[in-house]
Amino acid sequence: MTRVIIVRHGQSGYNTERRIQGRTDASTLTEKGRNDASIAGKALSNILFNAIYSSPLQRAKHTADIIHSELATHSEQSAVIQVSDLLLEIDLPLWEALLTAEVKQKFAEDYRTWHQRPDELRMLLNDAQGTREHFPVLALYEQARQFWQETLSQHQGETILIVGHNGINRALISTALGIPASRYHSIQQSNCGISVLNFAGGLGEPVQLESLNQTQHTGETLPSLRPDHQGVRLLLVRHGETEWNRQTRFQGQIDVPLNDNGRQQSQKAGEFLQEVAIDFAVSSTMLRPKETAEIILKQHPNVKLDLQDGLREISHGLWEGKLETEIEQEFPGELQRWRLVPAQVQMPEGENLQEVWERSVAAWQSIVEAALTNQFKTVLVVAHDATNKTLLCHILGLSLENFWNFRQGNGAVSVIDYPSGIGGLPVLQAMNITAHFGGGVLDKTAAGAL
Repeated sequence: MTRVIIVRHGQSGYNTERRIQGRTDASTLTEKGRNDASIAGKALSNILFNAIYSSPLQRAKHTADIIHSELATHSEQSAVIQVSDLLLEIDLPLWEALLTAEVKQKFAEDYRTWHQRPDELRMLLNDAQGTREHFPVLALYEQARQFWQETLSQHQGETILIVGHNGINRALISTALGIPASRYHSIQQSNCGISVLNFAGGLGEPVQLESLNQTQHTGETLPSLRPDHQGVRLLLVRHGETEWNRQTRFQGQIDVPLNDNGRQQSQKAGEFLQEVAIDFAVSSTMLRPKETAEIILKQHPNVKLDLQDGLREISHGLWEGKLETEIEQEFPGELQRWRLVPAQVQMPEGENLQEVWERSVAAWQSIVEAALTNQFKTVLVVAHDATNKTLLCHILGLSLENFWNFRQGNGAVSVIDYPSGIGGLPVLQAMNITAHFGGGVLDKTAAGAL
């Protein structure tokens, strides 16, 4: 796999003022921005990078320089920073340097389009050739695709670091995973947040989002709520490890309990979330997520735990209890189809992903609606690998063919916000956080079979 680690620049002056930056190069790092860049460099210092790419804008380039100097101090790093114009931030020429509040006032209709249908945002620009149309988000996605096409072929099987901006980083992740431009705001990137992508080959070949927007190294347990957030935050957790996870044995709906490591992972997840004010909790009815939720909630003794059958794991039918080698022997070629075209596989005497989608999304929607009705701010949801991956497809507007695009480690935490309530689109603020296990920015959980 080609591993790509993506970092957003540190906090800038324009960030603190809530001013639109775009491609203006007037904004520089704050003291916090410089400190966080240094911390990000230390967090990445145990990883050997074959190449480092940065946006030329000074807030990103300065962040890259600080990270590079930390890498050089802590390990044998030989990669130099390569500046690429394909990592420039989204181009918003009519809004640059304006306060967000000013844009809302002066460009009210366009600002609504930007938030609700970002792919349709259009600016009319005058230059020497006359007036031309500019679609900022569509242009950014094209720029991101170009970066991947030029870069991935040069670094097959290597590890590369990219230092960019909120917009271009989102476009890079979205084009890699196939998230449409209409869902541009459905993922976020915090200052100095770290995301990890694993590519099997070039753009269009299998890719896995290992983690999204890790902020723990900067002292932020979970990414902060966006301005004007009015809805609910859901913390989606995969259950802790079981003995069958460790053996890569298919569990499905066989009710396997946590092993000692799984209980320890659940305890660490609980400690990680102990300062988070949780209002309500929901678990799959199965033993392993229920036990995980109960251990986490020891830190929150007054929180009620509800059980939802719709969140149970996929039924693997006749595959359950078997190792991959045994499945391959009994059902030749089916395991490969499950890996390549998961949405087309019907588990023998079990379920297909569409059935999992229907019940898990219905359960998820009922949780969101109940949370909003009861004015809960934060809800814990504990489920399973396949269930969580199916829900992530739903949250990002992807089809079930994208099922394998997401990694879900045992005891990992993902953060989903509904900033505008049930009527607005959900936002994946962070995904597959495993920093609480002490393994650094990479997911080192067993994350075995389902």
